[in-house]
Amino acid sequence: SVNISILIVAVVIFLLVIHHNFLSLSDFLRRELSDPSPLGLQPIDFIPAAPQRLMDERNDQEISVVIAASDERLGGAIAAMNSIYQNTRSNVVFHIVTLNDTVDHLRMWLRSPLLKNMKYRILDFDPRVLEGKVQVDPQKTDTFKPLTFARFYLPNLVPHAEKVIYVDDDVIVQDDIVELYNTPLKPGHAAAFSDDCDSTSSKVAVRGAGNQYNYIGFLDYKKETIRKLAMKANTCSFNPGVFVANLTEWKLQNITRQLEKWMALNVVEELYSKTLAGSITTPPLLIVFYKQHSSIDPMWNVRHLGSSAGKRYSPQFVEAAKLLHWNGHFKPWGRTASYAEVWEKWYVPDPTGKFNLIRRHLEAYEAK
Repeated sequence: SVNISILIVAVVIFLLVIHHNFLSLSDFLRRELSDPSPLGLQPIDFIPAAPQRLMDERNDQEISVVIAASDERLGGAIAAMNSIYQNTRSNVVFHIVTLNDTVDHLRMWLRSPLLKNMKYRILDFDPRVLEGKVQVDPQKTDTFKPLTFARFYLPNLVPHAEKVIYVDDDVIVQDDIVELYNTPLKPGHAAAFSDDCDSTSSKVAVRGAGNQYNYIGFLDYKKETIRKLAMKANTCSFNPGVFVANLTEWKLQNITRQLEKWMALNVVEELYSKTLAGSITTPPLLIVFYKQHSSIDPMWNVRHLGSSAGKRYSPQFVEAAKLLHWNGHFKPWGRTASYAEVWEKWYVPDPTGKFNLIRRHLEAYEAK
């Protein structure tokens, strides 16, 4: 009878443990399914952690990296992510923002053996969140790139992170991204950018692009609304293609709402400068972060590699750069781009072959 009593107690304990685990799992699933995704930012999927062997070789610190991936530039995003992952021992999680019709292509590409151990989350961006905030020329709808505004919605993209890195798709990282992640932000600052006046890149003029180094190159100082802000026209601008954000401070200051306010005002009053054609993402950021941002090391955003086909930097400097940025017309996946060989080292071929066609079209366009 003693043995039977012990057996009954053991069975009861076992059932209680199973019940507790089931409740925990149910609670977890409820939280995952009920997690609000405002503004049309819908999580598609998330790849589980890498094999334990690989995790043992990497640091535990999780680093969230946000990158937008449009279909016609998908190869750029893939190369950027590959360069980040291969050059770090940190636990990087990529939050890839894309449009619904790109998801299948992206998921297939990410199955490449060279990328299989990366952790990522795919987010579908709904362009309808921009209605009333961006004025689109009916005759130039193909030039409107909604994903360029994804960076405005960082707390919605990565709701549980305290800090994130945002990078454009035309970059290559050559050092450990943890160094950029650890950029110190001053109290009250929600983001850190690379200031143009202090950047090595600003030592070379960018022909045909207007004044990219001062506020007057982005904002129309003839408009009363801009003048009332009392922002000096010669204030050094910054590049929003690479930055570190403190999301706790971002939410406290309601940065997203502030950005949307200036977007909507521009639709009505046309506040942006006409000297930089198509520059509709940078101006609201310049206004909201006027003298309210920290600085990242300029070597973490060596840019304007795509502003001309010529080579503006020495091979030694390019090799020493921690992050290379091909902002400008000549992208590294085009034939005439400078330092394309550096980008090619990190490019992973498209299993569908679709991006190869895009590259050929781009090369033909550049050759004109």
